Amino acid sequence: MAVIPFVPRIDDAPYATSQQLSPLVRRVIAENPSKFTYHGTGTYIIGTHDVVVIDPGPRLDSHRDALQRALDGCKVVGIVVTHCHADHSPLSQWLKESTGAPTFALGPHADVVFDADDVEEDDEEDEVDDTDSQSDEPRETIDVDFQPDVTVIDGEVFLTTDEFSLVAVATPGHTSNHLCVALQEEHALFTGDHIMGWSTTVVSPPDGDMSEYMRSLQKVADRGDAILYPTHGGPITEPGPFLSAYADHRREREQQILDQLAGGPKTIRDMVSVMYADVDKKLHKPARRSVWSHLIQLHRQGHVTVIDGDVPRRTSTYAAS
Repeated sequence: MAVIPFVPRIDDAPYATSQQLSPLVRRVIAENPSKFTYHGTGTYIIGTHDVVVIDPGPRLDSHRDALQRALDGCKVVGIVVTHCHADHSPLSQWLKESTGAPTFALGPHADVVFDADDVEEDDEEDEVDDTDSQSDEPRETIDVDFQPDVTVIDGEVFLTTDEFSLVAVATPGHTSNHLCVALQEEHALFTGDHIMGWSTTVVSPPDGDMSEYMRSLQKVADRGDAILYPTHGGPITEPGPFLSAYADHRREREQQILDQLAGGPKTIRDMVSVMYADVDKKLHKPARRSVWSHLIQLHRQGHVTVIDGDVPRRTSTYAAS
């Protein structure tokens, strides 16, 4: 597999503390660590006087109080949500009410209908820790209440101050409404969960889409930003090789699927048990959802068939075309 140059671990980064990362960027990390959120949700504060907050984070009293301290003496002029997962957007409501600042996003989460066969229950094999603040199941992670005040458009300079301007970069894939945000003055991109500093991103159908994710990944690579700020993990200071390895990893997973099916029909669970044999079993369930997304893409392209139906399901049996 491609070796992704993940950035140094940030386990020593203190919670509930404002850290200055650049002249215009600060970060406050929420204490919501898990196998999906890494050390926790990194909320970014852009600017020194008139400021914008990106991904306020989960409903967590300690994080709310830390943001309140970090924003003391500042005027919040905008609240940006990269997408509507429950570790990113819920505190936007409190922040909006306490500051009067509008919220910006590509839109609310899509109104997606989940088939019962595609909602995977926890089982003993997955060894799921119920204390995790974020599970991979959509019913547990989506902030369905979030509705932005302002719906931004891809490529739009949607917010400016005397110090900086922000540009919307639509990056569907992880979710259909995923947004990255460009800080033009520092040639920086805030990547939400589209690109993470510590791990690859889960692409979970039906709202997650691997074809769109790969297009968005190339879109970000083509931008040539100097630095990437993910919501989970440290800043990526050499985006070029990182993004190249990120894309290679996805293509290699796709080839692994085709290699598995070359040996005969298989279920997603069959494939993941082999493809992710060296990965902690606690991560096999989200891995199955990303493999499912790859299979949907391969089915569209005519490379795989579904033996037990017409639609690629989580529980389907697949074969090479």
